[in-house]
Amino acid sequence: MSSELGVMLVKAGKITQDQLDKALALMKDNKIPLEQTLVSIGAVVSEDDISGFVGKQLNMGTLRLTDVELNPEIVKLIPLDIARKFNVIAVSRLGRNLIVAISDPNNIYVLDAVKFITGCSIQPVISPEKAIVKAIETYYADENGFSEIARGLEEDSDLEVVSSEEAPSEDDLQSAIQDKPLVKLVASIIGDAIRSGASDIHFETYEKRIRVRFRIDGELKEMAPLPYKYRAAIVSRLKVMADLDISERRRPQDGRIKIKISERTIDLRVSVLPTIFGEKVVMRILDPMALMVDMTKLGFAESSLEKFDKAIHLPFGIILVTGPTGSGKTTTLYSALKQINHVGTNIMTAEDPVEFNFDGINQVAVKSDIGLTFAAALRSFLRQDPDVIMVGEIRDGETAEIAIRAALTGHLVFSTLHTNDAPSSINRLIDMNVPNYLVSSATRLIMAQRMTKKICISCKEEIQLTEKQISSLNVPEGMFKDIKAFKGNGCAECGETGRAGRTGIYEVMPISEEIEQLILAKATDTEIRNTAVKEGMRTLRMAAVEKMINGVISFEEVMSVT
Repeated sequence: MSSELGVMLVKAGKITQDQLDKALALMKDNKIPLEQTLVSIGAVVSEDDISGFVGKQLNMGTLRLTDVELNPEIVKLIPLDIARKFNVIAVSRLGRNLIVAISDPNNIYVLDAVKFITGCSIQPVISPEKAIVKAIETYYADENGFSEIARGLEEDSDLEVVSSEEAPSEDDLQSAIQDKPLVKLVASIIGDAIRSGASDIHFETYEKRIRVRFRIDGELKEMAPLPYKYRAAIVSRLKVMADLDISERRRPQDGRIKIKISERTIDLRVSVLPTIFGEKVVMRILDPMALMVDMTKLGFAESSLEKFDKAIHLPFGIILVTGPTGSGKTTTLYSALKQINHVGTNIMTAEDPVEFNFDGINQVAVKSDIGLTFAAALRSFLRQDPDVIMVGEIRDGETAEIAIRAALTGHLVFSTLHTNDAPSSINRLIDMNVPNYLVSSATRLIMAQRMTKKICISCKEEIQLTEKQISSLNVPEGMFKDIKAFKGNGCAECGETGRAGRTGIYEVMPISEEIEQLILAKATDTEIRNTAVKEGMRTLRMAAVEKMINGVISFEEVMSVT
């Protein structure tokens, strides 16, 4: 816009050609915007004057951002990285119309990008670039305080950057990781992640940038970019916190960090992996306050909860929870153990790793490299007078058989499997060379589960499904009287996503006498499933459709997770 603006100002007699030439030369040398350069040489009184002039020429409104107080919720309709990249800030909103302040009205792409991101019709007003930058720093400070520190690091630190071809020395890194702005930056990122309810933090190094992403409600969201030249120092700072070797950059490393925030202790599980452009660090946030261990709040349908609650109070037998990684299996098991944890019960768990500590439960971390496998831990448990045993995962036939035999000798055993649904878990155990008569005798209940995103209640509205969509749900005819669906339109409460929070869907299959006979007869998964449904089991799809009808999840979620 610089040259076009200069020509407009000269033609209008606001500045002379000599003043423009001088300003353009200075701007090229100092990389300062033309508006600021013209003010510095005395050609114009202020940047506001230039904005007013441009607004009149383009028949567009102008705004002095210093004269108005913006609504932070409206401001944050535009993500911070977009606001910074295009120097744009949301000013006010009326229905679907969004007023945004921009410094370059000729950049149509900016308006198209903001329209796409916000879903609003955009009405631009012109403000000086410097004023918009200041407003962005002010109104986004709470959301991404670490980006402020990152810029402070850029400006204040004297740490030199190494090129991608040159590995930093250990002395350089030791010095860098003690740098106060860097320490504050890393701590701020972790604090922001915890406050936003993230489950993971990803630090990813690419050829020309370092990216930070938080996993919130199961979805990765990109945060403000970090100064690329500090990539090695940031990773090294994380390694030091996790008590890892900062000089080792060729092999994966794993560690833990324990921090205190708001008077509570939080564990961070750290994984470092070498990539072609540097090391990627993923931190799993293990926040006890974020762990939901109340079974009544996990999303169970009433009938399913009754069946599960009855099974976990049995004196012996094995209870299996199945599902893919990230489906909430561990949370469900912890909820069950908390429910039956009392002074008269000896509960022992073997976990890889131990994610949360619970008073009254004896938890053992599996360490396969020293021979402490799930199977070895199970054998030892049986000599420790247990009442309840939890095995983090049944991965092999040896663990499966010991768990089954423990269940048959008077112990209540909990464990997990990686199968798609409850009925297929039966033949998965048999495939592990556990005799089918042992499976039928020991197994008391199998539950499959998934995590799914909930619709934001602030912007939820009912929608009509097409006949094709209803047919694709593939639920038994007559099971649901009225198929209704809802969606979230997007609002300030949910960050314009239409979603807020997550809930579970559950397929609970008690092992009845008839199912026991089917297992003994080596029945197929389909035969077992059909019998379980006749006995009242709701499949994952049925449970998801019920949640859709009740306005908890969307049609798209039903189809994507079941």
